[in-house]
Amino acid sequence: MKNLSLLLLCFLGTVLCKSQKLDSVQTLKVIDITSYKAINGIGRMKDEDAQIIYAGKKNEVLVIDSLDANKAINNTRQLIGRIPGLNIIETESGGFTANGIGFRGLNPYQSIETNTRQNGYNISADIFGYNEAYYLPPMEAVKSITFLRGSSALAFGPQIGGMINYELKDGAAKPFEVTESQTIGSYGMFNSFTSAGGTYKKIRYYGFLQYRYFEGWRQNSQQSQLSGFAGVKYTPTSKWTIGIEYTCLRNTIRMPGGLTDSLFKADPKQSLRSRNWLQSPWNILEAAISYQLNENSSISIKSAYLQSERDLIWKNEDGGPGMKDSITPALTYMPREVEHEYFRNITNELRFLIHYTLFGQKQSLAVGTRYVYSYLKRQHGADGTTGSDLDYSTTSPWGGDMSFYNNNLAAFAENTFRFGQRFSITPGLRYEYLSTVANGFDENLAGDSPNPYVYSDGKKHLRSFLVGGTGLQYKVTDATNLYGNYSQSYRPVSYEEYTPFGSIAKVDPNLKDASADNVDLGYRGQIRNVVNFDLGLFYINYKNRIGTVYKTDTVTYAFRTNTGNSEHKGAEAYIELIILDGLFPVSRFGKLSIYNSFAYINAHYVSGTYTGNQVEYAPKEIERVGINYKYKGFSINAQYSYTSSAFGDASNMIYDPNALAGIIPAYQVIDVSSSLKVKTHYQIKLGVNNLADEKYFTLRTTEYPGPGIIPSTGRMFYAGITATF
Repeated sequence: MKNLSLLLLCFLGTVLCKSQKLDSVQTLKVIDITSYKAINGIGRMKDEDAQIIYAGKKNEVLVIDSLDANKAINNTRQLIGRIPGLNIIETESGGFTANGIGFRGLNPYQSIETNTRQNGYNISADIFGYNEAYYLPPMEAVKSITFLRGSSALAFGPQIGGMINYELKDGAAKPFEVTESQTIGSYGMFNSFTSAGGTYKKIRYYGFLQYRYFEGWRQNSQQSQLSGFAGVKYTPTSKWTIGIEYTCLRNTIRMPGGLTDSLFKADPKQSLRSRNWLQSPWNILEAAISYQLNENSSISIKSAYLQSERDLIWKNEDGGPGMKDSITPALTYMPREVEHEYFRNITNELRFLIHYTLFGQKQSLAVGTRYVYSYLKRQHGADGTTGSDLDYSTTSPWGGDMSFYNNNLAAFAENTFRFGQRFSITPGLRYEYLSTVANGFDENLAGDSPNPYVYSDGKKHLRSFLVGGTGLQYKVTDATNLYGNYSQSYRPVSYEEYTPFGSIAKVDPNLKDASADNVDLGYRGQIRNVVNFDLGLFYINYKNRIGTVYKTDTVTYAFRTNTGNSEHKGAEAYIELIILDGLFPVSRFGKLSIYNSFAYINAHYVSGTYTGNQVEYAPKEIERVGINYKYKGFSINAQYSYTSSAFGDASNMIYDPNALAGIIPAYQVIDVSSSLKVKTHYQIKLGVNNLADEKYFTLRTTEYPGPGIIPSTGRMFYAGITATF
């Protein structure tokens, strides 16, 4: 808590300085882009936007073009690390380029606790069956990122960890603009990004193509990917907007596998796996219509179709991460394992916002519905070839062949009641109906019967949920407000969690759905464009938490089960002090600011077998301190990141010879990024990630991309040039 105390002291000191002779302070340029206000790249949403109510809710917005960072590889730590309490699973060196994130001690693996969206629609594989996003947009194409925590379940549905939305650029105001960006870096990194967009009469368009190749920091970790996007908006009148978008991803990733603790200490770059490959082709087609009925009401419809896959061939986790790929007496490798997963889903969301007058005050009502149909087919456990190249041929039947069907219908309503010009209350309700069906068979790894397979009966599993919440907001000044929020959320057991996840893993057949109560309380805003801050407290009561524990029979194996109830409580603080061209209005020396993003997280089990244990992947302290400096066309950012230690499982195992569980040690990383604008059209970028070459890791896993420890990337330099015409 000492860091938080320092933040508060800094804040109070700034307020005292404000009370002195600051009337001559010049006003910084505040970016005001319809839906949010931001200073130096970070800000907050307005009370309502696009049929969504944000009043009284914990939210942040990052304006990406305002940030110096390594956008060529979507460096999560630099790009969104300013958000307090952000815990990052860094897997880019192990096979997953989309690093996972989590908040407040919730599971960060592949962002499974988070509702992940692009331009307002879902981009994860299956929000109920496999809530993982293998595609994330390249940051060169992103205009802003919105974070909504705690209370997101009312407007966006399940996921206890909140919502993150990547809003893409939508084209320049002129008829045609093209941007070309080329970046090179350490370990054979090459990134090429091209975008084009513009506005012609009533049509606005934007599209991009990105190609990236990375030889890899570790052995056997080559990656290549091609992603693209095309979007068109047509505005026949000032009230109507009609749009269509298509997003795609094609990639080929070589996965080096995991390491034991001793192998990691000896050389974190090494790899004992050379035959593991992953591909995840992603396709999303979206159409949207919005209509402004009058100055007080608007309606929108979004319909998105996702068709994607996850294809994997690998030498599986048999023997643990320390066992080398074995050779048979015939001097060939053992057969690899093949897995295929197919995702098909369509999501339709209708939202309506109306402003009306009650008791002489403007009030706001947001209502909406959602219908989702999803289909997931999972095939795994078949023997593959004995080769080393990318080959999905099978030489045996599938060990499991399951089909999952889901129908989801939801409706929500939220109303902001205003009392005077400063105080508002926003109560809300959301109802969810969920119908799931499973057909097929899978291996019986639980060992609860002599049968080698478990067959699904194809019966419907029906569930319904009603969750509610209330937000409070009091405007202390025009630029600051107090906020408080209570909301309920839930997380149904997913198909992914019901099915086996490795040949040395088992699943509890009696898994229960999880739910949570979320509370936020805070104070946020800007003071005279000198201080940008958000100081808050949070509390989560997480019931029937789903996690992984490790048991020993003849071997150590992972067991997925409801690990109990947990409580997460703590403090989050972001404060930025604008020194030059702010506190000291001396703009001829440029602009200088410093910021501190800090979170204290106390997350423990309060019931079940592991009562008193620390929640897995819940570091107690996460802090990032940075400095920004801008002078004419030059800008530079330096950021120090610290994450305290955490446990890899609910039993709080200290050490496991197979490295499946154990301590995840504390680590600290320094990143530096700079840019220089040359004339009007060009920009040169230079930077280094992990300046001190820290050897660390953020993940222990029982399955791919492991098993074992997945090391994070060491020191990496990059340089690039961007031209816009």
